[in-house]
Parts: sequence; structure tokens; C-alpha cells
Amino acid sequence: MKRFIAVVLVALAFAPAAAACDPHPSQATLEGEIMCPVCGTTLDQSDSPAAQQIKRVIAHDIATGKSECRIKDELVANYGDSILAAPRRSGFGLLAWWVPLGGILLAAAAVGAAAWRWSRTRDADVAPAVALDPALERRLDDELRRYDG
Repeated sequence: MKRFIAVVLVALAFAPAAAACDPHPSQATLEGEIMCPVCGTTLDQSDSPAAQQIKRVIAHDIATGKSECRIKDELVANYGDSILAAPRRSGFGLLAWWVPLGGILLAAAAVGAAAWRWSRTRDADVAPAVALDPALERRLDDELRRYDG
């Protein structure tokens, strides 16, 4: 079972990014996925001249029938990887998706192991109940009644 899960995770990690490529993208979708090189926000949040020019390029590319991947590839070729709002899901960009997930899983495992260890050591620290001498127990009961009464 563990081997099956490992194979599935590896297959998902190296799945081709082209499978997620939309052949008919919308302007609004791409504007939310492309960054303005001037102000560092997505195009749908920016009114800078550079953002307006990139919006016109995207509109033209959509009108000529280019796919989402091709439009993004051309923008990356012109502006670099920082033009994308999210890192690519292939190559080195894949680490940006998997490293946080791995960190979360490792932290959860560490917290679980620490909690398990803490619960086991805590049981060992509890002293077993010791029976009191009957005379001492009567004396203790008498003293407690005196303070209550």
C-alpha cells in the first residue's frame, strides 16, 4: 500500500503541465494569473501603463486563437518567470508547490511523535498509589474533620 501511494505521488509530481493548458483562455483568467512587472500585483489589480500594454497583448493573443500555455510562454520569454503569479508546476518551479507541503507533513509528524512520546513519559512519572497505615489514615481523617468543622 505504501508503495502504491509513493508511486501515485511521484506520478502527480511529474505529470505534464500541458494537461492543464486551456486552449481557449479568457482575458479575466489570464489577468489574474499574470503579474504587472512595474507594481508587482496581478494585471486585474493594476492600472499601470505596462499592465495595460500586457492586457492588450493578451487580448490580441486570445483573438488570434493562442492557447493559455503559449501566451504564458511568450510572456515568460519577454519578461522572465516573475511575470507569472504562481510558479510553474514543472521543473524547478515544482519545488515551490511540494516543499511547503513536505514541510507541513514533517511538522505534523514531529508534533505527533512529540505528543506520543510526552504521553508515554507522563504515565511513567506518575507514582503508584501507596496504601496508608490504618492508624495514620484515621489520624488524617480526624485532622481534616477538625479543619472542616
